[in-house]
Amino acid sequence: MKILFVSMPSVHVIRWIENLKDTPYELFWFDVLGRGKLEAIGSLHQFTGWKKRKLPFIKGEYFLSKKFPVLYEKMIPYLEVTADEALEKIILEIQPDIVHGFELHYCSYPILKTMKKYPDIKWIYSCWGNDIFRHQVLKSDLNKIQTVLRRVDFLITDCKRDFHLAEKYGFKGNFLGVLPGGTGYDINNIKLSYKEPTTRKIILIKGYQNEIGRAIFVLKAIKAIIKKLETFEIYVFSARGEVADFILSDSELNGRIKILDQLSQIELFSYFGRAFMYIGNNISDGMPNTLLESLLLGAYPLQSNPGNATKELIGEKYFGMTIDNPEDSDEIASKILQIIDEKENIVSLVSLNHKNAIGDYDYNKIKNLICGLYNLE
Repeated sequence: MKILFVSMPSVHVIRWIENLKDTPYELFWFDVLGRGKLEAIGSLHQFTGWKKRKLPFIKGEYFLSKKFPVLYEKMIPYLEVTADEALEKIILEIQPDIVHGFELHYCSYPILKTMKKYPDIKWIYSCWGNDIFRHQVLKSDLNKIQTVLRRVDFLITDCKRDFHLAEKYGFKGNFLGVLPGGTGYDINNIKLSYKEPTTRKIILIKGYQNEIGRAIFVLKAIKAIIKKLETFEIYVFSARGEVADFILSDSELNGRIKILDQLSQIELFSYFGRAFMYIGNNISDGMPNTLLESLLLGAYPLQSNPGNATKELIGEKYFGMTIDNPEDSDEIASKILQIIDEKENIVSLVSLNHKNAIGDYDYNKIKNLICGLYNLE
């Protein structure tokens, strides 16, 4: 069986494909955005370097792309080779049985024309956290969502919320289930990083502040109660730009909050495994991998809940607390103090989280599920 993956270069895609490297499947990858090769994955055949101009750059083209993007998008097929054209060439060359696309707006919609031209090729779409939930409010994006979902044969999501949204917007194919976007975890690495919950004194914060990240509101909450956190060490990871500036420019926070430089996954695990509490805050997401990592490594999660995705885990099978309004620093501060007040009880709760998450997210378990997905009928 030949499987053609279509995506941007991503660590999540690499981890997904690695699950299949010892199977009899023939694996191919199309670099749909033209950004370069993936790190070597066994015998994966990669289609890169396909972006070519049909015509030399014309005067005013850059201006047109910025000021009139809709018009420019219609001109692109006349100016350069499109993803649709490149994909059709690949299809004719390798004759794939399955095309598996990751992400919708940049990786699946650009190949829709060709996928409609070859309706007998089975198309799997993996919905990433913001694909539908975040983009459903924009009319132009909603049209893309609906047209892709009408052609897709099979769907994978990282939360139940997005399956129900996909059905709402026209998906009528087969749902292959909910699977973590980063796939499973090596339990040996988890156990090596996991420290006794009774000894933990770290508050670990995800530092994303962007279109969807709302770390600044967490920092404002921390600032308001900083004197009540004297027994804790506070760390922020993935803190760039505005977040780092906010910390460094504040006399109360600078020195109390430590900004972690770029970390490997194992290095991040070492902080999760020593953290009493983990805080992740945003206005849009699927099921965050960092939430899963907090559960696996025994850090009590305080996590925002866009579209009620987080509550599919927290309050159902796992213990933790959700943020109702990610832009309300008073609410966040109150819940941080509430968690600290319940510290003695939380020790036993995070031990149960750890035990249950090991069963749910073990690498070999998820690998078997992924390998079995492609036996499609």
